[in-house]
Amino acid sequence: MGVDPRQIVAGVLTLTMFVMLGNMIKRDHFDSVELKLPGASDVQFDSSKATEQSLATVSRASKGPWKEDGQELKSCWTKPGSDIEQSKGFITFSLTNGPEYHISQIADAVVVARYLGATLVLPDIRGSKPGDIRNFEEIYDYEKFVKSLDGVVRIVKDQPAETSTRNLAVVRVPNRVTEGYISENIEPIFRKKGNLRLVTYFPSVNMRKTDERSNMDSVACMAIFGSLELQPEVREVVDSMVERLRTLSRKSDGQFIAVDLRVDILEKKGCQGSATGTKSCYNAEEIALFLKKVGFEKDTAIYLTQSRWDSSLNSLRELFPKAYTKEGIMPADKKGKFLDSEASEFEKVIDFYICSQSDVFIPAISGLFYSNVAGKRIASGRTQILVPGNIPSSSAPAVDFITPYVTKKNHLAYSCFC
Repeated sequence: MGVDPRQIVAGVLTLTMFVMLGNMIKRDHFDSVELKLPGASDVQFDSSKATEQSLATVSRASKGPWKEDGQELKSCWTKPGSDIEQSKGFITFSLTNGPEYHISQIADAVVVARYLGATLVLPDIRGSKPGDIRNFEEIYDYEKFVKSLDGVVRIVKDQPAETSTRNLAVVRVPNRVTEGYISENIEPIFRKKGNLRLVTYFPSVNMRKTDERSNMDSVACMAIFGSLELQPEVREVVDSMVERLRTLSRKSDGQFIAVDLRVDILEKKGCQGSATGTKSCYNAEEIALFLKKVGFEKDTAIYLTQSRWDSSLNSLRELFPKAYTKEGIMPADKKGKFLDSEASEFEKVIDFYICSQSDVFIPAISGLFYSNVAGKRIASGRTQILVPGNIPSSSAPAVDFITPYVTKKNHLAYSCFC
């Protein structure tokens, strides 16, 4: 008895649907895995899945694996008035663990200082090694920082003599601190002690949009998206590296991919997958196969956040010869300052801003870096952010892997921009 061709077609369509569903579930898990990060308890990510309607909308806008940038969004926050009652107290804090943390630490400190009417002391920047302390101005633009928050909080450059460490009460502050938390847990200590040192911790990486509204929403949005800019020398290095990558991508019309892939993170047990087969991290070989199957050409230029080339990356370069780390594209006269053993904070900042400016961003590692890079990209209209997945077939459309932060518009950035 012959097989009905219609049955064969139906079977193929059913199998295809299951493969697509499997990819969506894996991508959804990537945004909801729990990882242990510095200064954080177990970190949980966005768990929303893309809807068929939103995927179709993105698909219509796509041209092959490359998607044209959208329009830069306009900020929809309102600068608060300067009529808040000022106290005599000071708030001090430090920026730690890299730029993805700096954004959240700045926002929480500004919100607390605004609520209390306190003066904010310009933070220093502390690296992972003991004694690795830098001035704010070594990485960020001090003048623009102060100007962006003029009328929101008072800022002083140096810690006044009366706020010595012996007079400071250290207070732990949860990321995206609320007015209720400040009123109940921080304000009583501030009124008693007069000066505070804040330490932000991360009970969860909560970069999702919420329906709750607060008087401090505009303050938080300004601090997250409008206060930190690179100082000129660091900006020049980032711009030169971006230009170099675009030159190397001439066959791709100057478009390039940035992949957050760091060997030291991949080697940790938290990236080895789980009993259910789901993954929170993808290695170089998996990323290479993913890029090939969603349609990127062999001569596409790829920037990796790994500082120096490692043999574990060879499998990626076999498929994509134009894969580079910082040492391969940084101007030679800048390597001494920005790539030496003491330059880890510079390296992190360079990675963050190149990933924010690339034509495509792929987080091989789930975490706060992914969430905050996504926020900056959404604000600037660079929404081609692909969450990797294992593709069992020979190919799959890139649109199937667009981050739910974009397809569902559930990132915090969509609360701050219109």
